[in-house]
Amino acid sequence: MFPRRLVIAAAALALFAAPVRAQTAPSVVDQAWVAAHEAFLAGDALRGRGSATHDETVAAAYVAAQFQGFGLQPAPGMDGFTQTAAVIRTTPSGNASLSIGGVTLSQRDGLGLLSGGATAMRDQVEVATGDDPAALPTAGIVMIAPPEGPAVGSWINAAFGKGSRLVILRETATLGEAVSRASPGRPGFALAGAEPRSSRTLVVVPAAIYDRMTAMAGTGAVWEPGPAQVEQTVTTNAVGWLPGTDPDAGVILIAAHLDHLGVRADGTIMHGANDDASGTTAVLELARALSSGEPHRRGILFVAYGSEEIGGLGSSWFGDHPPVPLSEIVANLAIEMIGAQDPRMPAGVMMMTGFDRSNFGAALRDQGALIAPDLYPEQNFFERSDNYQLALRGVVAHTISGWAVTPTYHSLEDTNANLDIPFMTRAIQSLVEPLRWLASSDFVPEWAPGGRPERR
Repeated sequence: MFPRRLVIAAAALALFAAPVRAQTAPSVVDQAWVAAHEAFLAGDALRGRGSATHDETVAAAYVAAQFQGFGLQPAPGMDGFTQTAAVIRTTPSGNASLSIGGVTLSQRDGLGLLSGGATAMRDQVEVATGDDPAALPTAGIVMIAPPEGPAVGSWINAAFGKGSRLVILRETATLGEAVSRASPGRPGFALAGAEPRSSRTLVVVPAAIYDRMTAMAGTGAVWEPGPAQVEQTVTTNAVGWLPGTDPDAGVILIAAHLDHLGVRADGTIMHGANDDASGTTAVLELARALSSGEPHRRGILFVAYGSEEIGGLGSSWFGDHPPVPLSEIVANLAIEMIGAQDPRMPAGVMMMTGFDRSNFGAALRDQGALIAPDLYPEQNFFERSDNYQLALRGVVAHTISGWAVTPTYHSLEDTNANLDIPFMTRAIQSLVEPLRWLASSDFVPEWAPGGRPERR
């Protein structure tokens, strides 16, 4: 007898794989289709699609079934529509310690661990001064006394964006609340055989002890994670292939990520309707639309990555094991959080991260795509989505988003009830013809001078 959960998942797949409105022209993105994808991907049955979990696997199976139903083919060299990779999960003991000079603080004594933590570190320390995150020093370990409130995110992103591996924050009321909700042993993840992404560690230190540590910063810092439990699991990418008519014309990659935060320790589901069921829905509807009509010169890869939330592991695996050579991919469009519109943007328009780094966004906009430059360059969004793994390998790659700083981000409110389905539908529709043009033209996007990121 099949486990009841698998029977439910199979029934859901069968239900949602059926056309919702057969009479609608395939190139027209139908609001009912958009809502149907979201209802399954961000519904209770998938339990928040936790990274590298069975729920993520079911989400990938759903996307793969849709790809097959649209008439896509397995990508070159693949015998199906999914790509799997082994993931190592490392869970610290919950008794890590930080030492700077003669001051040592452990988790048992009040050190708060917000992320990472499984990799030991020893390095010099830089102390941030001033009130501009962009002016942070470049250092392996950096100490920051952030302002109260959500603006701390800008400092954290800036530090990690500059390559810091350990960020030490002076406690505020907001950070103290975050520590109280955090697990004392936050797991770190890595692809099998790779360095754990947990090497990027974020800790919070009580104000008085932080001030004592600051005075000792010139002596360097030591991070000791303590013993850890190591387990192996699997992450899954869904991959569909629409062949082109000219093998020498290149390939377009359209992608989003499948996963979200899963289920919290208290049993609460983090649904992730906007992040990033909305992007996955967009990939599905673009696959439906672009697979209709006359064939294009260029082939198109449609991909839904696993494990973005734990360090972009699915896209990193794809970048190292692409079904077509990366040199043949002329552009990558990633789609993330298009379920709501930023009130600062013109009506109906999405933003593209790193817009000025290449001529890709301008070309799509000229063809009618509802996109504009990123309003939040200080947040380093270009480096915080799956496009970055391809950009580091030389592919012109950007992410589009509806509202990158939406208040529902990583919150309990990221549910289907808070999506703007009409906005999503119009946004996806605006991409169809520009991408069809790109797939049929000779235009090859290029990096602007200094636009291509370099591996650190």
